[in-house]
Amino acid sequence: MQFIGFLIMGAIAGWLAGKIMSGHGYGIVWDIVLGIVGSFLGGFIFSLIFGTAPAGLVISFVVALIGAIVLVAIVHMLRREPIRTA
Repeated sequence: MQFIGFLIMGAIAGWLAGKIMSGHGYGIVWDIVLGIVGSFLGGFIFSLIFGTAPAGLVISFVVALIGAIVLVAIVHMLRREPIRTA
């Protein structure tokens, strides 16, 4: 059950990261994929830095959102787009 919640949280974080970083996102499917992968990335980096997995709904969402934003920024750089468009 936690895994499904993690996927849902990653999907929401990806959608929100797409809106924050570019204003339009990459489409709902790619935003969800980037969010899920970004949340895994954010959780992994968080556990490397702090030595423990993020605990709690709010902290987990913030970590997932930061991971998704970083991943969207990397995708922007690889596509040679501006990091953030207004």
